[in-house]
Amino acid sequence: MEKMFESTLWASRFMVIMAVVFGLIGAVILFIVASVDIYDSAKFVVTTYINHTHPENFHEDVVGGIIGAVDLYLIGVVMLLFSFGLYELFISEIDVAKDDKGEDNKILAIHSLDQLKDKISKVIVMVLVVGFFQKVGHTHYNGALDMLYFALSITAVALGLYFLGKVGKKN
Repeated sequence: MEKMFESTLWASRFMVIMAVVFGLIGAVILFIVASVDIYDSAKFVVTTYINHTHPENFHEDVVGGIIGAVDLYLIGVVMLLFSFGLYELFISEIDVAKDDKGEDNKILAIHSLDQLKDKISKVIVMVLVVGFFQKVGHTHYNGALDMLYFALSITAVALGLYFLGKVGKKN
């Protein structure tokens, strides 16, 4: 009875396949949407120059569209890391990710939940930074106090990225 229960419990790990498959589907969807956004931004730029028009917020709109697409690509990468990590942790190592010498690809090598969490959290922080800069591009500053807040927020982002780069590295 105990052996049968343990076998069933161990086999239940294959439920993770659903998260892996739907994570991959989510990543593909995000990559497609981001690519369409880049295409739309490029089409907007070309038609603007062909028609010799220059909308009021032209540069902000173009940069905002591209940064938004980069944001979606980064979230897609989070989904890929999530899918690869879950698969490697619960199902099996991805054999094709190894090079000819049998060494793991360093980008996708995930051997614990902590490693998966660290990789995903770093990409999520980058998504937040990209989102921050997208918002900054559309912000209007009305005085010295707004500029001070802007400078402080840039400093906070820079410090956060500096310390994020130090995490897990030996001096």
